[in-house]
Amino acid sequence: MNVLFIEDDMIETMKLQRAISKFQSKHKIIEAKNGEEAMEVLKSGDLPEIILLDLNMPRMSGIEFLTLLKADDKLKYLPTIILTTSENRVDLLKCFEIGIAGYIIKPLKYEDYESKLKKVFDYWEVSELVKA
Repeated sequence: MNVLFIEDDMIETMKLQRAISKFQSKHKIIEAKNGEEAMEVLKSGDLPEIILLDLNMPRMSGIEFLTLLKADDKLKYLPTIILTTSENRVDLLKCFEIGIAGYIIKPLKYEDYESKLKKVFDYWEVSELVKA
């Protein structure tokens, strides 16, 4: 599965890479450090099956990116899962209003993080996806 991972924190990126390296299925992770870079990746034509998106990023917030993504007729079907530290209910409601596929709060313990990611990947491996 091709996954676009949008995250500005290098430690979070390394954490994700470490976690998925333990999964039985192999996934291709395409990294973007912010929403602008992610839009460039998407416009290049190599579309992912899912997007993992952080909310708190420089240049373009996750919500701003999500708004642009869902306004695009070709890209709006890409399942987008928020992966964030934000427990702000306003963020949660806004993201679901725009059209996300899930909202995951990053746990503090690494083992819990890995477990949550495993569940996300297991679900999207068996889910029928709309090819944009």
